[in-house]
Formats: sequence, C-alpha cells, structure tokens
Amino acid sequence: MSTGNPEASVAVGAYRSLVPAQLRRRIARRVPLRLRTVVKHLLRRLRALSLASRLFRSVRARRRWPHLFRETERLAALAGHENRIALVRPTVSPLGLREANLELVVTALEEAGIDYFAIRGNSDFRSCLAVAASDRRLVAGALERVAAQSPVYLRACRGETAVGRAVLAGSRGGRQLARQASVLQVGMVWSDPSGSLVLGLEYSCDIEFWQPDAGSLTAPRPNRVTEDVSLHEARVTVPVSRLTGFAALHTRRTRSVRTVRAAADALPEDVRFPVDVVYTWVDGNDPAWQRRRGAYGGGYHTESANAARYISRDELRYSLRALEQNAPWVRHVYLVTDQQRPAWLNDGHPRLTVVDHSEIFDDQEALPTFNSHAIESRLHHIEDLSEHFLYLNDDMFLGRPVTPQDFFLSNGVTRTFFSPSQVPRWDPSPVDRPVDAAGKNNRRLLLDNFGSVIVQKLRHAPYALRRSVLQEIEDEYREVHRQTSRSRFRSATDISIPSSLYHYYAYFTGRAVPSDIRFAYLDLARPEVQRRLGILLARRDRQAFCINDTLSDGHDVDRQTAMLGSFLEAYYPVPSPFERRERDPR
Repeated sequence: MSTGNPEASVAVGAYRSLVPAQLRRRIARRVPLRLRTVVKHLLRRLRALSLASRLFRSVRARRRWPHLFRETERLAALAGHENRIALVRPTVSPLGLREANLELVVTALEEAGIDYFAIRGNSDFRSCLAVAASDRRLVAGALERVAAQSPVYLRACRGETAVGRAVLAGSRGGRQLARQASVLQVGMVWSDPSGSLVLGLEYSCDIEFWQPDAGSLTAPRPNRVTEDVSLHEARVTVPVSRLTGFAALHTRRTRSVRTVRAAADALPEDVRFPVDVVYTWVDGNDPAWQRRRGAYGGGYHTESANAARYISRDELRYSLRALEQNAPWVRHVYLVTDQQRPAWLNDGHPRLTVVDHSEIFDDQEALPTFNSHAIESRLHHIEDLSEHFLYLNDDMFLGRPVTPQDFFLSNGVTRTFFSPSQVPRWDPSPVDRPVDAAGKNNRRLLLDNFGSVIVQKLRHAPYALRRSVLQEIEDEYREVHRQTSRSRFRSATDISIPSSLYHYYAYFTGRAVPSDIRFAYLDLARPEVQRRLGILLARRDRQAFCINDTLSDGHDVDRQTAMLGSFLEAYYPVPSPFERRERDPR
C-alpha cells in the first residue's frame, strides 16, 4: 500500500488479530492517542525491510512475464499481501476482475478440451465452474499453461471458506493444490497504479471437481440449485448476469457462459426488476446559489443555517466512484440539483440524468428551496425513475461490493436499516433540532394511523424506496406533505419522508422489513475522525458508511477538506464513467 496509512500496517493488522478487542480497548484507554499513532507509524516503517525482497520479486516477474509490461499495464510486487504479484491496471473493479477470472479459466478449459458447466454458487462475487473429477489431471495441466502467461493464484476451499494461503499456479504448492483440492479458487490479483486498491481471490473463478456417482456427477459442496447433475445433462448458454446478482442485468452487456438448465432458471430470491439511484446535491460555494439563499434569510434553527450543511468537498465524485465500483447493477443515476452541476461531471453519460428542482416541483412558488426535507418530498416525481430505487446523499458511500438483495427482497419489499439512535421522547419544542422535530412529526402521524409509537431513527445509509409508496404517502398525508414541500428552509413542522417516514409506513403496510447492514458513521468534527478514517481504509469491511459534518463552525474547513480528500482518493482511486476525462476540452 502506498497511501501512508499507519492503520494499514501489517504489524498493526497482526496486533488486531492476536489481541482480544476487550484488551485492546483497555490499552487504548491507558495509552495516549498521540503515542499510539507514533508507534503505528514506526511499525509501518519497519516494512522498509521488505523492499529488497520486493525488488527481487519484481525483477523475477519482469523476466518471467515480460509481455505484461506494457504502456497501460505492468506487474508489481505487493508488500503486506502474502508476497503476491499484482497486475497493475488503470481501471480496477470487482466486477471487472470477476469477469476476467471467469474468462481466464473458461478459455483454459476450452483450449484443453475439458467439459465444464457454470453453477450458481453461494457467493455472488465469485464465479463457479464444475468439472468432472476424472478430468483433474487435464485441469492441472491447463492451469500450468495459464501460469506461464500471467501470475495466477490458487487457493483451496472447504465449503465457502478459503483454506491456507494463495500460491502461484505452476509452483510446487500450486501443483499440489491442483492435484488434491475438491474446490479450487483461481484468479489474478489486480491493483490500481497507486497500490491503494488491491483486489484478489475474493473475486476468483472457483473450479469444483464433481464426483461421478451412478450415472450422475455429485457436487463437492452445497450450491444454490442442485446436488447432482446427470452425466448426459444438456448444456445451455446464458448471460453471466443470470447467475449472479452482482452483474449488470438491465444496462450493460456481459459475456455468456455454458451451464445446465438447473442453474439457468430464475430463482425466487432473484431481484429481476431495475434499480435506479437518486442523489441530491448542492454546492454551497457557488456565488449564484449563495445570492439566491441570502435573499431569503435562514431557517428557524442554527443547524439549518450552519454553512457546514452546504459545503461541497467533492464527496459526490467519490460517492459515484463507490457506486460504480460496488454496485455495477444500478441501471441509471439521477442527480437532483438547483441550477448547478459539478464542473467535473460527465453529464452526457447515457446512464446519468441531471434533474433540476423545477422539474419535480409542480408549485414553482416553492422555489428556490434550501430545505432537504422539501426536496426529498418530491423525488418520486422524477420522470422515468424506476419503481425501486436507492436514495443517497453525497456523504454516503458504498464501502464494499453489494447486490440488489442487500436493499430489496425479490418480491419488491424494501429493506430498512434502523439506527440505535432514538427519536427524543419529549413533546415538540421550539429548540428541537430539525431532524428531531421531523422525527416527532412523523411519530404523530404514524401513531394516529397505526397506533404505534416509533422510537428508532434510521442509519444514514442508502435508503431503499418505492415510487408507488412515496406517492401513497403524499396522498395519505396531503396537507403536511404539501406544507413540507413549501418550506423554503427546514421547519419545525416538516416531515422527513425518505429518511424515516417512508420506512415505518412501508413496514406497517407490509412493504418493508427491518434488515442489517455493516455500517459506520463518522463525524468530521470529532477529534478521533482521522484515526477512524485510517481504520476504515485499512479494513474496507463496511458495506456502507457516512462521513458527515453538521457541527463545524467553519474555522477548520481547510484541514478537514484535505484530510477527507486524501482518504477518499485512497479509498476510491479509480475514476467513474460519470467524470469527464482530463483531456476533455469542455
């Protein structure tokens, strides 16, 4: 890793693995934060001892695979990644590596004349091919030939659990695995040029060796469709997107693969409807926008008038990168703005539409509006928006690959991610923060309709929504809905619809279910935020996270912006297709 992140140190990672969490917390309470940070930086510098080893491995790689050192690609010896050799590419993505590994293995099997069929495994992020155990020697030979062309790694699997370290195909350990493992993970390692994004066998192509048994082949581990297949089972060809929820089903072409009918049919849990994404965005630094806002004063609460609410630190650029990396199945992206658009935005991209407030507000006298509650109340009026969609603010990020099933059930029910935070129990008060005032107003409406008192807020993670339910809410609560949409600034009478009311209403009417998501919330105003950002970057283990700023007084903006920019560039180094290329003359 070349990000300078002390939390990514191998020694720090080993410390976290070996020392129980409770003991680590006790140590953290007794050792000053500055001293802990210094120690982590010292541990990271010890990695310099591996430079000679990395240089040696780099020289060997160049000699072994000279054809892979081209203008747009090269090989790099990685530190802290089990001494692996990575193919460095300007564009790196989980779906891209998944498909490249599938192509690699399919080509090797077909060139060797080995029969195979794709199977629906239990992971959407790895592909899976079944071959007869009697062809094991042929498979081993095919992998030897692949190893001569590029650094390809193998690892055994016991069920879905990887066993042992990854080894190079063609090495002594690789040959042994190919002879013995009942399930073999096969794949390359990819890295972006900075070395901050490294993808490996979590996106492998698995080879399963199926055993012959009384006229059929029997699977070595459970899968999602069948325990066995007839020796004479006919083969069919289907798009890869039929076999995984991670591939783009509605918007982009993917390669086809040979499989059997049992794996080709749709399953009850498959999400087969399109899912769009909606962002709301504002650039508070825009002089024209500032003049419009200044002409109308401010909101009832100091938090509404806090400039931190409108600061743009380029979060949208990286949230879109996160979306493209981790949710390639999204059909279309809608960006809702007030006569604005980022200078870097490729607004001509066919999967992106910029929507002005004037296009979704039927009451033009409500504009301009500086109230997120009002804007959110009109999202379901976006033309051509899909019935099922995700709503994100620009401070929300997908931290690792996800599938549509993480947000929707296949029958259209939306998933709701409740927060441990609670809506205050006391009656409405003039000093309520806008989020609390809206929560209390939501609570009153729901109590009147359903006889239940809501307690929990929702996590500030992507909100799964349905247009028809949002329209139903507008019809059911017409007066307060209209009042919210006409509130130019956050008001004590607002309701908060996509971030709260929708989810309870949908739950009470049987169209939402409580669910979990691996999530982190970080506040830029907190003193420990830099350390937490480092941990988040080192682990990359959260499906979603939010980096918010509602408390800053404006004096620390430059430092926070630099800190956040460094983190986001390290976490999401690969530009998305929604960004203009640097050479674009516009």
